[in-house]
Amino acid sequence: MKKQKLLCYTRNPMDEMVYSRKLAYSMHLAISEDGITYNPLNNNLGILYAKATANPDGTLNAKSLKQPYLMNLTEGGYGVLAIRTLPAGEDDEESKGCILVFKSKDLIQYEEVGLLQVSADDYIHDVLCRYDEEQQRYLVQWKNGSDQWYQTQVDSLDCLDKTYDSVSIPSPSIEEIHTDIEGCVSRNTIEITEEASKKIINRLTNPKNCTILVPKEITVASKEEVMDVKAEAIYTDGSKVLKSVDWNLDNIDFSIPGTYSVTGRVKSDYHCFPLAVNRADPNIIKWKGFYYFIATNDTDNNHTLYIRKSDSIPGLEEAEELLILDSDTYSDIRNLLWAPEFHIIDNELYIFFAATTGEFFYEEAHVMKLKQGGSPTNKMDWERPRRVVRKDGSDLCKAGEVISLDMTYFEWQGDAYVVWSQRQFLPVDQGAWLYIAKLNKENPWMLNSDPVVLAKPEYGWENNHTFVSEGPYAIIRNKKLFLTYSASAVDATYVVGLMEIEEGLDLLQPKNWSRVNFPILTSHSVKGEYGTGHNSYVIDDENNLWNVYHARIGVDGPRSTGIRRVHFNSEGYPVLDLSEEDNLMKELRDVKMNITVKL
Repeated sequence: MKKQKLLCYTRNPMDEMVYSRKLAYSMHLAISEDGITYNPLNNNLGILYAKATANPDGTLNAKSLKQPYLMNLTEGGYGVLAIRTLPAGEDDEESKGCILVFKSKDLIQYEEVGLLQVSADDYIHDVLCRYDEEQQRYLVQWKNGSDQWYQTQVDSLDCLDKTYDSVSIPSPSIEEIHTDIEGCVSRNTIEITEEASKKIINRLTNPKNCTILVPKEITVASKEEVMDVKAEAIYTDGSKVLKSVDWNLDNIDFSIPGTYSVTGRVKSDYHCFPLAVNRADPNIIKWKGFYYFIATNDTDNNHTLYIRKSDSIPGLEEAEELLILDSDTYSDIRNLLWAPEFHIIDNELYIFFAATTGEFFYEEAHVMKLKQGGSPTNKMDWERPRRVVRKDGSDLCKAGEVISLDMTYFEWQGDAYVVWSQRQFLPVDQGAWLYIAKLNKENPWMLNSDPVVLAKPEYGWENNHTFVSEGPYAIIRNKKLFLTYSASAVDATYVVGLMEIEEGLDLLQPKNWSRVNFPILTSHSVKGEYGTGHNSYVIDDENNLWNVYHARIGVDGPRSTGIRRVHFNSEGYPVLDLSEEDNLMKELRDVKMNITVKL
């Protein structure tokens, strides 16, 4: 089987808003067929990040990694050895004398095994490793701050609790790799199979539309039967999507039997950014035949919520905005109105949002119900908002010390759940964490289980500028639940991450969830869109799933709403950043087929 080369590297840091040290000091990958030219994966962004460590008070210590060394493991799979550092790459006291070890089955998901201690006195500055077949041991070679090399023999990269002796060795030869990848600090290469290469390319690069197919001929009795014929768009990873076609039937007389040749143009399901300026944390829902749009209003510093209504998603761009909530109507709903989301629970329409009695530190999750027979665009048809409380009716958070926001709702395997972001500020600021709980559907402002911490902002891309995980939203597809969420500061460094869980597993057990170690949507994903995040999803009339998100028009531009079709790759994972050309190649859009009209 043909082998390909995989390059492991880090990058030189760039501007703080473009590619900071927390991002550059992570493991990147590039692929090569000839061993000379390497193509970066994942938009030349990091794929493996060191996990933060926790303090007794719940605060996190951000970490980065340098000098990653990638290797094939003799028992199968892959290993990565690296130097764990402080966020900006400095020596880390917690990691003194230690090498950080990871294992992976597929070079996409990684398990952080832990720290391998090889010295009691030295900071480690470089690391290499190879397997000795004769001794059946891993030979870990490392360099200290005095440029002295040592070797430590290790039984297994899983056995990190043992004490190993190290011996001094001459400086080993280190592979030299030359590449023109922007900012690349090369480390080493390994050989991987063509099958493994295909798998990581499919996950770490966007698929591109390469073929469009329509039937060569069909037999019909009416115009409507032709209009129902769709094109099948095929992508480079083997994934497929059905697309509507505008068929040109002007010259066809369906009252006269015969065979005709017809042409058509495949519809482009792509919308230009932005849909709405100064509208962040956007959400769209279809309710009783109409689409409704709601978002955080940055125009007035988040003091009002407006709704737009249209019979189509594109129509929302020009639709009238109607006020349905402000920070003056109720005595306990003041100041910051954040992240509203529509949700349908037992055929009733609700809005989940965050509000405060006055100060930022009192921000709490709320729920507001549409009255029976009411119109979503009529302010008076919404019931008084209620705070979300625990299952015993007590406060979800301690007012003035802990805030809750960005609550989302979904149903899974017969139960109702909410996931939200919660941040403790006092006695110490722990950053924003994601929580999950079951919800009481009869009283959707009341939890039905105790809250469980689902995820913390442990990786460099999640704590870049600030420790924040927020904006969760669920995608349910093919017996799998995906949860996207946003992380980092609400600036150009804002990104989207991904978690997943299989059907049959308990959602309230964090160990059952798998979290991708890298972001799936960033300022590097789509040209001209920065700080992309806080997204939600809506299904249109043709069963397409759309990503509704906000991004900045320029690094310092206003947060504005965008919408883009969600593509699912050959393995069923959501792709949120398909460009217009990759989504549908212009030169393939014109199609034709023969139709036979029979009465």
